[in-house]
Amino acid sequence: MELDEVRRIWPELEWISDADLRERTAQCWRLALERSPLEAGDLERIPFTLKVRECPASFLAHKRLVVHIARHAAEKVREFFGDGLPVDLDVVTAGAILADVGKLAEYEPADDGGIRQSRRGAFLRHPFTGVALAMECGLPDAVTHIVATHAKEGDLVARTTEAWLVHHADFMTFEPFVKRLQP
Repeated sequence: MELDEVRRIWPELEWISDADLRERTAQCWRLALERSPLEAGDLERIPFTLKVRECPASFLAHKRLVVHIARHAAEKVREFFGDGLPVDLDVVTAGAILADVGKLAEYEPADDGGIRQSRRGAFLRHPFTGVALAMECGLPDAVTHIVATHAKEGDLVARTTEAWLVHHADFMTFEPFVKRLQP
């Protein structure tokens, strides 16, 4: 897997001003794709969740939307609260980009051309495999914390401001698919 392909699917990497953090974030995705039975192109067609039957949103569409919402929310927190609630835009962006990187170990192609949960995914949800990848790539604890706490597993620990922003961006773009009222 070439980094150019990672940069193609993640143009938001350019929002990370810290060059080392940007590179480590891209390397984490490269490593995940190298180890996964999925390819970068698959992320544009597979559903972002297996919990919604015939999910109409692709993995990449959902993940990129989460990055945009989390980043814009962080910018608004800065605008309205300033130093009253500090937020690191690079950490939010990297954390949002990496939040579901572990799903590449949790998903695998199904015989019918779709996607299914892998054996590893049955034992370890993506926050756990994502943390392992992030740590292997030397990402800072502030970013790894977001990967660890973005999903329901994070409800058991304190979250940073950045982690709250990513968590809510993720759930506000997930729960309407699962819990929406349909008149």
